Amino acid sequence: MLSIRNLTKRFGAQTAVDNLSLEAPAGQIVGLLGPNGAGKTTTLKMLTGLLLPDSGTAVIAGRDIVTDSLEAKKVFGFVPDSGAVYESLTGVEYLLLVGALYGIEDDEAIARVKRFIEFFELDWATLEGKLLGAYSKGMRRKVVITAALLHNPLVVFLDEPLDGLDANAAVGFKALLETLAREGKTIIYSSHILDVVERVCHRVAIIHHGRLVADGAPEALLKEQEAATLEQLFIRLTGSSNLEARAEAFAKTMRG
Repeated sequence: MLSIRNLTKRFGAQTAVDNLSLEAPAGQIVGLLGPNGAGKTTTLKMLTGLLLPDSGTAVIAGRDIVTDSLEAKKVFGFVPDSGAVYESLTGVEYLLLVGALYGIEDDEAIARVKRFIEFFELDWATLEGKLLGAYSKGMRRKVVITAALLHNPLVVFLDEPLDGLDANAAVGFKALLETLAREGKTIIYSSHILDVVERVCHRVAIIHHGRLVADGAPEALLKEQEAATLEQLFIRLTGSSNLEARAEAFAKTMRG
């Protein structure tokens, strides 16, 4: 469903993504992990057409992201980490706009939106009568997730999707991801919340300095690396060390 081959992106002298190759079949939730600056968001921006790769290829459900970009965009949904929306529109206006871009008739789009707002426990009157600029961060995130899933995509890209969601909404969203995977959708889940990734994702891909340094089922990776938790494995592979000692040293300077 997703095939990435030697994907590379440079910004001047800096290589943000370095010959990244990865494949994901239908029905799999893949956790994309890496420290800040590792290349996760740049990778997602290339896959979703926001950035052009310098070299390499990526194919989404048989559509090349460069040579067949419009068709590729029809079959994926994207939840960016920014949660950006058109603040001068109401929630309903924004979602109907998204539906129209995907060729969904208004009546059908409204029916789908109502199913999502029931799931997320949103209020229709608020969506219809309140501009998005006045929504809370959590409400915006729910609207953005709804927009990403409105056209029933084959592949879903998620960049920190739980940011801003309350505990109940987060639990519901994780259950939704598992349901979508059972229906055959491929989900690429980029996050820094390692315990959630360990519980939700079928597979974990860790990138560091733009390169893939680990790829496999969480249990298999932990066994292979003799790590107790995904957090321990992540710290070992991405080069961070002596974090507790450094934190204590920093605390001493603050106390001093």
